[in-house]
Amino acid sequence: MKECIILAGGLGTRLRSAVPDLPKCMAPVAGKPFLSFVIDHFRKQGVEKFIFSLGYKHEVIQEFLDTAYADCSKQYVIEQEPLGTGGAIQLACRQATEEQVVILNGDTLFSIQLPELTAFHQQHQAHCTLALKPMQHFDRYGVVELQENGAIKSFKEKQFYERGLINGGIYALQVAAFLNEGLPEKFSFEKDYLEKRYTQRPMFGLIQDTYFIDIGIPEDFEKANRELAG
Repeated sequence: MKECIILAGGLGTRLRSAVPDLPKCMAPVAGKPFLSFVIDHFRKQGVEKFIFSLGYKHEVIQEFLDTAYADCSKQYVIEQEPLGTGGAIQLACRQATEEQVVILNGDTLFSIQLPELTAFHQQHQAHCTLALKPMQHFDRYGVVELQENGAIKSFKEKQFYERGLINGGIYALQVAAFLNEGLPEKFSFEKDYLEKRYTQRPMFGLIQDTYFIDIGIPEDFEKANRELAG
C-alpha cells in the first residue's frame, strides 16, 4: 500500500493541560513533533504519498511538514468545520489516487507491519481491514471480536476489560467501495460506518502485536516521551 491518509484535525482538548497551544499531533515527544514518528515509520513500510486531513491550527502542521518533509509527496485537505472521523476520511479519499489506502491517526503510533495488513486486506477482498492490538487491563478502549476467518464478529463498548483486541485506529480501506456508501458529509467512521455496516460488508481485523501509544491523554503523552526517547 503506497498511499496513506493521516487524520490530524482534532482539537486535542484532553491534552491541553500538557500541550496548551499546539494541535495534538504536533505535541513535542523526545525532541520532535509526535507526527514525525508516525510518518517515519510508515515511510519505512513503503508509503510513498501522504494525504493529511487537517483542521485545527492546520497552518502549524503544514509549515512543519513543508520544512521537515520537503522531499515527501504530500497534499493537504482542510476541514472548514469539524466533519467527524468519517467525514474527514471521506474528504481525503476523494483526493486519493490509489484503489486502496491506509488510514492513520496523527496522535497514535501503532508500528504495524503494513505489508502484512495489505496482503491480508487484498486476500479477503475486504472493504475495510482494521489493525487490532491485543491489550490487557484497560478501560479507555472498546473491544473488537473476530470470527475464525478474521471477519469482524462484534464491537463492544468501552468498559474495563481484563484482555481483548482494541481497534488500533489503522485501517486498510477500499476507496471506491467506501465512497459509494452514500454517507453524509459529517459522521463518525467508527460508529456510523464500521459499527453499523460490518454485518453487511466484508470487514476484517488483523491482529498486530506491535508497539502502540496514543498520546490523547497527559499520562500517555508523558509515557511516549519516556519510551520514544531512545
